[in-house]
Amino acid sequence: MIHWLRAGLSAAALLGLVNSASAQELVVNGDFSDTSLSRSGQFSNQVTGWTTEGYNFLFFGATSATSKTATGSDPNLSLWGTYGTDGSTNGFTDSPNGGNFVGADGAYEVGAISQTILGLVAGQTYALSFEYAAAQQSGYTGDTTEKWDVSLGTTTIDTSVIQNPNHSFSGWYTDTFTYTATAASEVLSFLAVGTPNGEPPFVLLDGVSLQATSATDIPEPSSLILIVGFAMAGVAHRLRGRSVRRSTASA
Repeated sequence: MIHWLRAGLSAAALLGLVNSASAQELVVNGDFSDTSLSRSGQFSNQVTGWTTEGYNFLFFGATSATSKTATGSDPNLSLWGTYGTDGSTNGFTDSPNGGNFVGADGAYEVGAISQTILGLVAGQTYALSFEYAAAQQSGYTGDTTEKWDVSLGTTTIDTSVIQNPNHSFSGWYTDTFTYTATAASEVLSFLAVGTPNGEPPFVLLDGVSLQATSATDIPEPSSLILIVGFAMAGVAHRLRGRSVRRSTASA
């Protein structure tokens, strides 16, 4: 009986390890839905989990694409294709993630959007995924380029440069970068980079997610499942042995 209990507890413990090996989301408010802003506008620390000192805006999603105008330190700002009154139809849409998204000027008062990520394991790799797009501030004319410089700790990876024609919207892209943590906490940041100055190139961001790609101190989930299978097989074998012994004793 004691041996059976030990085998059962071991199997349960291993199942617990399988569950703990499941991916854990490390980014807080990656969809930018939690905010103290009551409408689209320039933000500094009004978006939960994120801070910025740049010319960066939170645009409220889940509304008509022809009504996204953001308040800020300068007169109200909108993007080509979202203003409505000029009749522009460049195909602008909210991100596939839906809801709010960030828009950042990559050539004027540039400042990173950042968050300190906790719960990292040094030496472990992490996959960062996000959605991004290129747009231009309405009221301005000229081709622009946009990209994000994306950093975790001291490692920076750039997205591809988007060549955005005059008054255009690029559509949304999804990217995934892999980083190796060097400490238990590191700063995740997105820095907008665009050209030319004076023709406001805006790069957009949504759906930020950071999860471990593998565990360093426990086996992969598939290996744990095999181990659990062997443990359960051992339990079944012991139970069959006890049943045979009882039948023999009864005879």
